[in-house]
Amino acid sequence: MTSFASSNSSSVSTLNQAGVPLSLAGRTALITGGSRGIGAATVRMFRQAGARVAFSYQSATATANALAAECGGGDESKDGQAECVALQQDLATAEDGRALVASAVRALGRLDCLVVNHGIWPSHDAPIATMPTSQWRGTLGINLDSAFGLVQAAVAQMQAQPQSEVTSARGHIVLVSSTAGQRGEAFHADYAASKGALISMTKSLSSELAGQGIYANCVAPGWVATEMSQAVLNDPAVSSKIMSVIPLGRVGSVEEIAGPILFLCTPLAGFCSGEIFNVNGGAVLVG
Repeated sequence: MTSFASSNSSSVSTLNQAGVPLSLAGRTALITGGSRGIGAATVRMFRQAGARVAFSYQSATATANALAAECGGGDESKDGQAECVALQQDLATAEDGRALVASAVRALGRLDCLVVNHGIWPSHDAPIATMPTSQWRGTLGINLDSAFGLVQAAVAQMQAQPQSEVTSARGHIVLVSSTAGQRGEAFHADYAASKGALISMTKSLSSELAGQGIYANCVAPGWVATEMSQAVLNDPAVSSKIMSVIPLGRVGSVEEIAGPILFLCTPLAGFCSGEIFNVNGGAVLVG
């Protein structure tokens, strides 16, 4: 058995401080889909933890710029790099993902953490017998193909850049999946398939990269109160059915997803790699 005294020194140092801080001081992060919902909550939380952040948005320019300003976008750190910057970028192809990483590195100077949070969930039911190929390809393009490009470019950057002076980790990757990626979702095979692929990608990345100090983990939310889910949750009949299979009896908040994402990028998660962190009120265990 490994003794506490022989554990990772950076983790011990963190635990010996007053309190148990979830700090990302001196780190940089790219968060996709950051202008609203889970992404915006994650941007705010990473900034509160001390990270410099770049986040992507598709079209909500005013909202994204307001969030960047709220999180210190107008200021620059001591090395002249941005504290928080909004980057407009479509994410539908691998090329889009690689372009976003390049923009983030230009803004931040390096990349320590990648959070792949963006995605679409076509809310209408689409039986597999009649689902248009365009919907299938569109969902996988946004939810999976762009994730491949993001991860590919981020890993290359993490491998090439100088080792961080504030952590023993070379980098952190957190992919945001879903309970649908584990249990499936009737009439939403495109979404479930894309999110299931992210879970498999997480495990593959961990097997490949953990030995290099690049940690790959996954957060799998259940139902969360966001703009994307609002219409469905506002339907009394559908909402009642959803609540019936969530043991906690409610949907999650965006902060309750952002918190685990943050945790997985800190030294306190220094022995976590390839994990699927379920955040769903217990729903994945029932039904």
